[in-house]
Amino acid sequence: MPIYVWKGKNSYGEKRKGEVEAIDEAGARAQLRRMRIDNPTIKPKPKDLLENIKLFQPKVTGRDLVIFTRQLSTMIDAGLPLVQSLQILGKQQSNATFKAVLTSIQGDVETGTTLADSMRKHPKIFDSLYANMIEAGELGGILDTILSRLAGFKEKAMALQKKIKGAMTYPTICLGISILILGVILIFVVPVFEKMFKDFGSTLPAPTQMVIEISNFFQSYIIFVIIGFVLLSWVIKKIYSTDKGRLRIDHMILWSPVIGPLIRKVAVAKFTRTLSTLLQSGVPILDALQVVARTAGNKIIERAVIRVAESIAEGRAIAEPLEESGVFPNMVVQMINVGESVGALDIMLEKIADFYDEEVDQAVENLTAMIEPFMMVFLGGMIGGLVVAMYLPIFKIASVV
Repeated sequence: MPIYVWKGKNSYGEKRKGEVEAIDEAGARAQLRRMRIDNPTIKPKPKDLLENIKLFQPKVTGRDLVIFTRQLSTMIDAGLPLVQSLQILGKQQSNATFKAVLTSIQGDVETGTTLADSMRKHPKIFDSLYANMIEAGELGGILDTILSRLAGFKEKAMALQKKIKGAMTYPTICLGISILILGVILIFVVPVFEKMFKDFGSTLPAPTQMVIEISNFFQSYIIFVIIGFVLLSWVIKKIYSTDKGRLRIDHMILWSPVIGPLIRKVAVAKFTRTLSTLLQSGVPILDALQVVARTAGNKIIERAVIRVAESIAEGRAIAEPLEESGVFPNMVVQMINVGESVGALDIMLEKIADFYDEEVDQAVENLTAMIEPFMMVFLGGMIGGLVVAMYLPIFKIASVV
């Protein structure tokens, strides 16, 4: 809704000014009358020049969404009307982007649109999982409970994501530092040694000559190397944007020897946690599987889940197509089979998710423990090899003398 800037005097004759949100100027004046402001001057708030440039707008983080979900659940549980709750949360929101979205949702709900359909208009913030669960909560009259489950689910998903990012931060930093050091040595240090070696007039050792040739190549073609790297990144991104390309890349990642087992455990934890949350919220299993497939994050897992949904639609049990996919471990398949047999599939899925969360923790610790010595050996070997190659001619000259 538009924001209006006003100035006026209150009933005591004191000067006051401020801002109000209203559908139009008449609505703003009505609000000010209720506040007992006499003869106010009202004008629309000037728009920020960067307001419509998405690049400069703050992003809605997972933490913003979790806090909003928790607060909305508490307000509805306390008996506050949905529109009033959205209005309160919108006004207290410090993130300008999220505030605009909540204001838009509030306006849609006031006109009779369901909360789920209002949220579907903003898919970058409220994904299909979120909207489907809200819809189930609205239909079942348990919106506060669903919101509480959603907040818990989002918190666990954020914790899992944080663990993965934490595991990859150290090797990424080390790799970046090693590339920077290597570039500085090859472009700035090696040429100094090359000039000194030319004055000696003797034949250089093979390792030294090779390092010098690499240095000359980078000095002459560094711009082309950077352009080539950028083009390669663009090509990989373009290939990944296609279904066939993404399928191949995701297959390589999922079955890679080091990172593959960790990615598979993360995928199983996410699949079981998401499906459990949806089923506990009253979403039909076929609809739940479609949502899980869209939020899988891996094309191989997505296709496997879609096949599961198709098989269930044909009257088969969920465990059979899961086993046939070859993606899910046998233990997971057997536990799901037991849960389905006793009519407690959602509870069993939650237990599997808890188990695999612990497995992911252990896998991240093992990966970090393995990467640290490898990176130290890599950095030491690379820098040490360059240093030895540069000093070999000096040793050779010293031995001749």
